[in-house]
Amino acid sequence: MTSISSTQYPGDAAAGGHAAIAGNGEVSQLFTTLLVAQIKNQNPLEPQDPSEFVAQMTQLSQMEALQALASQSRANNAMLESLQVVALGGQVGSQVTVATDRIVVGSDPIEGRFTLEDGSAEVSLVVTSASGAQRRIPFGTRGAGDVSFTIDPHALGLVAGTYSVRVETASGATPVVEVNGNLENVRMSATEGLVLNVANVGQVAPAAITAFNGRAG
Repeated sequence: MTSISSTQYPGDAAAGGHAAIAGNGEVSQLFTTLLVAQIKNQNPLEPQDPSEFVAQMTQLSQMEALQALASQSRANNAMLESLQVVALGGQVGSQVTVATDRIVVGSDPIEGRFTLEDGSAEVSLVVTSASGAQRRIPFGTRGAGDVSFTIDPHALGLVAGTYSVRVETASGATPVVEVNGNLENVRMSATEGLVLNVANVGQVAPAAITAFNGRAG
């Protein structure tokens, strides 16, 4: 930028400031407009301190840089989402494991697991319908580690529909329930972003997937 010294005339200062910031975008154009207005309206006997012009330009330049950074971040996020869609699209038809608090019951058994950080004297998997009716799968006393389960709709008398699922323990721990299902499709939603449709679970976010188990033989 051409410096604005106390020996320069207002017209010279305006020309120098304009040359220094031309082409820097909307923020720079705004700065030019403000700079020219300030110079035109300043008291010739008490001219504006040139350092104030420099400080103003610095602040506006910083604002423009932040706007550019935000724009670049949005572009990077969009690119990452596109890559994620392509990667997950290649997994359609694979078996995945999803962390969830609900299941979608049909006619087939649903398999899953949960992990106990510590042992508990009494462990149960509780399946609750929309009306509040509960079915329990007891596991008795269990030590720390993974516990596998199978939810058989016929054995439990469950009709087709969506149910909540959770683990109850005597110790009060509430481990996360993980359910296995087939990744049926991947789609982009304008409001929800990337959405996966997984059998036995329904629609979930990519972050809910805890394992890719490959395609069924």
